[in-house]
Amino acid sequence: IEVNQTWEDVVLSSDTLEQILSLVHRVRHARRVYDDWGFGGKIARGRGTAGLFSGPPGTGKTMVAGLIARELDLELYQVDLSKVVSKWVGETEKQLAKLFDAAEAGHALLLFDEADSLFAKRTEVKSSNDRYANLEVNYLLQRIEAFGGISLLTTNLDTSIDPALRRRLAAHITFYPPDLTERAGLWEQFLTVKAPKSASYDFESLAHDFPDMTGANIRNAVISAAFLA
Repeated sequence: IEVNQTWEDVVLSSDTLEQILSLVHRVRHARRVYDDWGFGGKIARGRGTAGLFSGPPGTGKTMVAGLIARELDLELYQVDLSKVVSKWVGETEKQLAKLFDAAEAGHALLLFDEADSLFAKRTEVKSSNDRYANLEVNYLLQRIEAFGGISLLTTNLDTSIDPALRRRLAAHITFYPPDLTERAGLWEQFLTVKAPKSASYDFESLAHDFPDMTGANIRNAVISAAFLA
């Protein structure tokens, strides 16, 4: 995936931005902590970094994943679930094995969008389908832990993610809907382009009048307005 945005396009709370920055630093300083300081001997399996981004649609989860990849000078590969998940027993695991092997060899950042469809909670086995679904999740948990690279997962339903995955995460960052100040900032950011416009806007009024709009909603509204104009 090619990333066109910059960090200046990100409008998030300071707490969320600090957590994102900590995740980037964790990757950058891995060699010093694990090798130079000897903490690598305390880790049972892989030294990879896995992060979960959860929150409502349109709050910037996928965009931030792309910015992290560019910040770390890595290529971003979004997993195409339609090419990975198979109805045939064992095929999903084979495809995932190829995926992780290629990402590790190519130093790519793996993005699992809508991760709840792959990493759903394991259930009580009542049928063969339940058993095979649980086997897939078990395999994924093992590969995430053994993976030496970076994998980021996004979800709108973090309660559906298997609890065992949470123990393997370097970070779980929640993306909240923008508050009044953040919405005003988003309106201002999207409207400060080269298009002809009136001399002034009341960004706070826009933010107040449309309290349920996320960044993606505001972007779509501004672009629609441009085409109407």
